[in-house]
Amino acid sequence: MKILVIGDSCVDVFIYGIIERLAPEAPVPVVKPVSQRENPGMALNVVANLKALGAEVDIITNDTDIRKVRYVDERYNQLVLRVDENDKCERYDGVYETVDYDAIIISDYNKGFLTEEDIEAFAERAQCPIFLDTKKQLGPWCENINFIKINHLEHLKNFERIPTYPKLEEKIIVTKGREGCEHKGKTYPTQEVPVKDVSGAGDTFMSGLVYEYVKSGDIEKSINFAQECTTIVVQKTGVATI
Repeated sequence: MKILVIGDSCVDVFIYGIIERLAPEAPVPVVKPVSQRENPGMALNVVANLKALGAEVDIITNDTDIRKVRYVDERYNQLVLRVDENDKCERYDGVYETVDYDAIIISDYNKGFLTEEDIEAFAERAQCPIFLDTKKQLGPWCENINFIKINHLEHLKNFERIPTYPKLEEKIIVTKGREGCEHKGKTYPTQEVPVKDVSGAGDTFMSGLVYEYVKSGDIEKSINFAQECTTIVVQKTGVATI
């Protein structure tokens, strides 16, 4: 299995600390850092999960060092602050090579690496199933995508636009956290598990979805497998792989 991932990537940084008091000058917690963990994030987290499943993966991504720094209460694993550094990156200007892949994933965090026109061009040239996870507003530019994964909040933002583009409705898979996900009017429930961290869970869902779809060609089986993968990572701290 060979998969191409295209999209924005970052470094996820988790700084774990002890919080025992509020600052005297403002009602904010005082964090005493005790440990730090870093791992590849966004599109690179999709790659890490695919490799954990056993797929061969190529990636086209930005060179800019985007960093998402999270400060977390070590005792309760409670996120108290996130700082995004270098939140924009350069646009991709390379050659669109999409041959010899079993699937293509576009992991678009809307940081500037891909425009709507870029994604549309990838979809038009693709010779295999193409999956999109995007923070952009949906439109006719993604009509050639096979499947579009968005979360519940992104779906609400697009709610009034989707009926305008009827070709998109059957492509959309909406992830809804504890409520499972929805595709073509059908709800797929998920297993109730103790959740420690949902950071990067959407990347894991996409990885599991595409991995199983390449194996079986069955989108229902792929959704169920993706949810199984997600229930594994949300029980871990930080941005974790399957």
